[in-house]
Amino acid sequence: MTMNVAQKLIKSHLVEGEMIAGQEIGLKIDQTLCQDATGTLVMLELEAMGVDRVKAELSAQYVDHNLIQEDYKNPDDHLFLQSAARRFGVWFSRAGNGVSHPVHMENFGKPGKTLLGSDSHTCAAGCLGMLAIGAGGLEVALSMAGQPFYVKMPKIFGIKLTGKMPEWVSAKDIILEMLRRHSVKGGVDRILEYYGPGLKHLTAMDRHVIANMGAELGATATVFPSDKETFKFLQSENREADWVELVADKGAKYDLKDTIDLSSLEPLIALPSSPGKVVPVREVEGKEIYQAYIGSSANPGFRDFAISALMVKDKSVSQNVSFDVNPVSRDQLEELARDGLLGNLIHAGARIHQAGCNGCIGMGQAPATGKNSLRTVPRNFPGRSGTMEDSVFLCSPETATASALTGKITDPRNLKMPYPKIKLPKKRITNKAMLEAPLPLDEARKIKLTKGPNIASIPPLHPMPEDFQLPVMLKVGDNISTDEILPAGARVLPYRSNIPKISEFAFDIIDDTYAKRAQADHYKGGHAIIAGENYGQGSSREHAALAPRYLGLRLVIAKSFARIHWQNLINFGILPLTFKNPEDYDGIQLGDMISFKNIPETIRSCTDIVATIEGTGKKIPLKHKLSPRQVEILLVGGLINWMKKHVS
Repeated sequence: MTMNVAQKLIKSHLVEGEMIAGQEIGLKIDQTLCQDATGTLVMLELEAMGVDRVKAELSAQYVDHNLIQEDYKNPDDHLFLQSAARRFGVWFSRAGNGVSHPVHMENFGKPGKTLLGSDSHTCAAGCLGMLAIGAGGLEVALSMAGQPFYVKMPKIFGIKLTGKMPEWVSAKDIILEMLRRHSVKGGVDRILEYYGPGLKHLTAMDRHVIANMGAELGATATVFPSDKETFKFLQSENREADWVELVADKGAKYDLKDTIDLSSLEPLIALPSSPGKVVPVREVEGKEIYQAYIGSSANPGFRDFAISALMVKDKSVSQNVSFDVNPVSRDQLEELARDGLLGNLIHAGARIHQAGCNGCIGMGQAPATGKNSLRTVPRNFPGRSGTMEDSVFLCSPETATASALTGKITDPRNLKMPYPKIKLPKKRITNKAMLEAPLPLDEARKIKLTKGPNIASIPPLHPMPEDFQLPVMLKVGDNISTDEILPAGARVLPYRSNIPKISEFAFDIIDDTYAKRAQADHYKGGHAIIAGENYGQGSSREHAALAPRYLGLRLVIAKSFARIHWQNLINFGILPLTFKNPEDYDGIQLGDMISFKNIPETIRSCTDIVATIEGTGKKIPLKHKLSPRQVEILLVGGLINWMKKHVS
């Protein structure tokens, strides 16, 4: 049987189930990745499970999100994560070493391996021929403990690339073209696999740009073959021994197909406030900007900074523009300094920030109110930048830099300058001084976890009751992101290890009364939320499920769910149901009382469930897609309780 790359990766790691689209499968996980905004909970979960040593081939903990140390909370958590990495046998990347995804790619990524990460952009590692999937922290903790990762078998969506990109068009425009065609729901329950003759024109880091933002399409993963470009990248990192060829068989088939002629592309831009609102740059040219931002895991390559540095050489950016440059690793910062490119940026007026996520996650660099910000980041959900009324556009480094020079949105093709020629370094700087290797087991067992006052135990989660009678406390529309459910940024993320405190910010962007209302007597018995399509898109942060659960959320009824958040709801004992008839969404109002009878028996025996609206007698038919394993997780109150029963 001929197979594509995704099928080969799945088959070689399949431990449970069959490769039939929609059926639950269990996968062996080779590597895991955590970042600090999610890793604190993961480490607390490992402690609660009594794990002595991680069992994955390699696990890494990065400090890249919460870098601002305005008080004790972030540095205390950094020390906690360092002590936990030492205790459990995990690689530790210190604050300032860089963003998890490119640093992992540079140091640990291996073709043919699986990677599970507690960050939705973990899928970026698919650029090296890995099966890399973002998930909630609890699932990552289980994989670190040696358990399989469970997911619905996705359909494989093959995208054939032909031609060669014209000047002033780069990899960011390829993934924006995918979003323009297929929207933020176009990858749900799918693995995106790129193939075709156009691949030879894309470096491994170009592929990283595309794989990273597969998360914005809602894809389970993005996969590229491991070919000559993969070898060249690993060779530049002095890791050519890690290379193996992994390509699709001749005649391999895909469940869905699309073709992109790279030569036909032009500079594209995503309008505020969704990665799916993509138009050609020429359609919005002339709008004044306040900020141009280069960097993030979505544009992490040397060429992404070099192109900008060469464009601004001997020039100055507009006096009205904050030109923010965010190197993604210390190695890269050294390279830019070595090659004189950092000097170009500084001379032109760039503000050079430390290597990390920074403004991408709302940790500083927030734009001014009502002003346009052009960013090479992956997401522009409302308020994610740190400014509540933000206006963030997503674009390539070429477009962001051209606009920084002119002070207004500019199609880079209209600059009167030749397209810069970039020479990629054949050998990268590989400084591992800020990467701490796991300790030997006998030393690790002597380590005590360092817990500051901001570390709080995970609250107990009670089992599912026999019956529900829940008031509808919130009703939201389509494409609600986890940033809107539980905001990121310097105001909120420092409380990531303190669930009672972070819950105060739940749904703050949508309804700032939610947390206070949840504690009123009317909602003490729990509550429900009604949602539209693609509920919970975006970040994998499980706080977006755990914080509302702490406040009493027991049920979400939506037209459809984003994959990771759907699983996170289950993991924390929140029942996710979908409307059998989407028009019934209009029939449930804020304040309605929804009741169910015999919940355990019903969801065990069938996929259909009927809700009654109290006082009206109206019946609403609903359905679920829970596997028998997920049903049992829900009924005991979530994955933590299930782990205590099943995992020693």
